[in-house]
Amino acid sequence: MKPTHIEHIGIAVKQLEEAIPFYEKLLGTPCYSIEEVAEQKVRTAFFKIGQTKIELLESTDPEGAVGKFITNKGEGIHHIAFAVNDLENVLEDAKNEGIRLIDTKPRKGAEGLDIAFLHPKSTFGVLTELCEDKNK
Repeated sequence: MKPTHIEHIGIAVKQLEEAIPFYEKLLGTPCYSIEEVAEQKVRTAFFKIGQTKIELLESTDPEGAVGKFITNKGEGIHHIAFAVNDLENVLEDAKNEGIRLIDTKPRKGAEGLDIAFLHPKSTFGVLTELCEDKNK
């Protein structure tokens, strides 16, 4: 798999409008992007810390994955994302290694990245996202 770096850490929040000022103060840097990803039923806000990003996730639908997460577990760390090269082959290798996949093929995520998730039952309870930036 060999990730190149931690792409971002996703944090589920109830309201971006409340969370953004807190994280701007905590991290000492402004939110640089707010985006809705309709397919995933979320609004996202991003902060950059070195090479790693913090992604705040606000559900736009209580039946979406983030909405259900907040209902069941409350606000908090939702996932960790690793940057990889050649995401399609990485997914195929993961499948061949017996890792349970949520996404068998890449799909579009925030910031134009191709993304796919590994099931937490195969990753010691951590929802794991793999990201590829084909624009680099």
